[in-house]
Amino acid sequence: MTVPVTPSFRLDGKRALVAGASSGIGRACALALAGAGAAVTAAARRPDALEAVLAELPGQGHDALPLDVADVGATRDAVAAQGPFDVLVNSAGLARHAPAADTDPADFDAVMGVNVRGAYFLAQAVARGLIAAGRPGSLITISSQMGHVGGIDRAVYCASKHAVEGFTKAMAIEWGRHGIRVTTLCPTFIRTPLTEGTFADPDRRAWLEDKIKLGRVGELTDIMGAVVFLASDAAALVTGTPLMVDGGWTAD
Repeated sequence: MTVPVTPSFRLDGKRALVAGASSGIGRACALALAGAGAAVTAAARRPDALEAVLAELPGQGHDALPLDVADVGATRDAVAAQGPFDVLVNSAGLARHAPAADTDPADFDAVMGVNVRGAYFLAQAVARGLIAAGRPGSLITISSQMGHVGGIDRAVYCASKHAVEGFTKAMAIEWGRHGIRVTTLCPTFIRTPLTEGTFADPDRRAWLEDKIKLGRVGELTDIMGAVVFLASDAAALVTGTPLMVDGGWTAD
């Protein structure tokens, strides 16, 4: 009997577009994909921050793309001009937390405009390029554990991430015949500069560590291995599904 060989986690020869790459999870994803051999196009709204990220990326062939995913027309044009991309990591996101009874319509529209509308049409733009080129690909959206549960003061954010999970399944069904895989990566609370204030509160941190069954908050390195897996041939039969990186939060 032939002994099977483990599929490669390497991404050599692949082009990856990482939206929201200027900081936090997006930056970590860009670093991880570049480390696995991909040529990374780092996209975000702030060109100065992108240049700093480019200087950190290992390997060669990387570039920066100023991009606001909430501007669907500009996003379509940019992806059509720069693509096709073999891998998409959509880490651009927005959160405006408040009690559901106090939700402001402007905040609702802003969150949905980035997390749902922007993510949807960015995935569409990358898929169109792959289909036109006759190439397979991996489209990954950074969702959240909150796309599978509810959370206090997070009704709008939860709604946006539940919507992401829904369109991911539908896109996976439609584009599977083209060899395009569509998945989400769903983190728990990850330590980044934006979350340090939350973790600095002893009561809040104790509550989080109680909810996370492994007893600790997430680190950026917890995301990096997961995103390389989803992007690589090691996940060749994985589509239409989330990868939970939540330390067991949603196991209840």
